[in-house]
Amino acid sequence: MSNTITQNTVSDQPAFTFHQGTAPLLVSMPHVGTYVPPGIKARLSEEARQVPDTDWHLETLYAFARELGASILVATHSRYVVDMNRPPDGASLYPGQSVTGLCPVDTFDDTPLYPNGDVPTDEEIAARRDAIWQPYHTQLASELARIRQQHGVAMLWDAHSIRSVLPRFFEGKLPDLNLGTGKGTSCDPSLAQSVFGIAQAAQADGYTSVLNGRFTGGYITRQYGQPAQNVHAIQLEMTQSSYMEETLPFAYRPDLAAKVQPHLRKMLEAVLAFA
Repeated sequence: MSNTITQNTVSDQPAFTFHQGTAPLLVSMPHVGTYVPPGIKARLSEEARQVPDTDWHLETLYAFARELGASILVATHSRYVVDMNRPPDGASLYPGQSVTGLCPVDTFDDTPLYPNGDVPTDEEIAARRDAIWQPYHTQLASELARIRQQHGVAMLWDAHSIRSVLPRFFEGKLPDLNLGTGKGTSCDPSLAQSVFGIAQAAQADGYTSVLNGRFTGGYITRQYGQPAQNVHAIQLEMTQSSYMEETLPFAYRPDLAAKVQPHLRKMLEAVLAFA
């Protein structure tokens, strides 16, 4: 089978769904997509077709964000097709550490996505980037610009989740609430401390937290967080064990979600209060 995937084939579905809110806050969900175009899916392993490394159910978990007036940008395609939270040139976000790329070739468990070896060519990577990655980022940038123009300030919350134990990327169990601000570059320090204080207070309910630990914010947080231009960005990487089952069929757990949602809501409310 040819590796050459035309732009039309890659983009047979929209790159994102978008809800425009009224508040100075945009919630971005770059890794919740599960769609894999047929021409790509046919080349994937049986494991990869289950898209296990998805940030599952975040639209449901963050449903309250609409009530707060947030705009919400949700990726439709799986990160296996193209990763919205990687630089367009594929440069590593964490040099020297194990990472997955713009168009990944392996799972988080380090198993090959393409068992027959027909990994994406440079031409195919460029086509995926142009057809899917670029529209998402164009929408993200334009919405932040609109928010800033209307409100004088724009707040970006980049929402993520991940399995709590992943030996490839970190030792032991990950803290539940991993806040990232590009090591202090993507938002005002007082905002970071305010949000982190809420995360720390969640310890009373059994949630561990860290600021700029293993996850300091991906491409989106680092690229768009420009405090000097009144655009403040924070990434939250949550353990999936906080709100869902971490194994197939990756079921949502409303009982668990109901416990962590009040803390998430307080964090977003703190972001809006700062704005």
